[in-house]
Amino acid sequence: MKIVMAIIKPFKLEEVRDALTAIGVHGLTVTEVKGYGRQKGHTEIYRGAEYAVSFLPKLKIEVAVNTDVADKVVEAIVAAARTGQIGDGKIFVYDLDSAVRIRTGEKDKDAL
Repeated sequence: MKIVMAIIKPFKLEEVRDALTAIGVHGLTVTEVKGYGRQKGHTEIYRGAEYAVSFLPKLKIEVAVNTDVADKVVEAIVAAARTGQIGDGKIFVYDLDSAVRIRTGEKDKDAL
């Protein structure tokens, strides 16, 4: 089992969710986060004063999947989240040792 974690631009959430649903992934967790990479933030003007925005709003999506579909999940996220502009985000894939569905007690692959 794998966890696929993606950091994406907030306005791409619906496209990513639709892409994941299309390949059979029906559960995901979304968290609002802030951060920066090569973008390094930007400056804005508010009421005539210029100020720096160092951390940009992003969404973190986490999806637990079977190992055999992890590559398809990554490809779907990349295709749906890409704008071609700096700051599109990153995807991280890491191993998931175990999972338990609390309601039924199902474990590992059955819990996903």
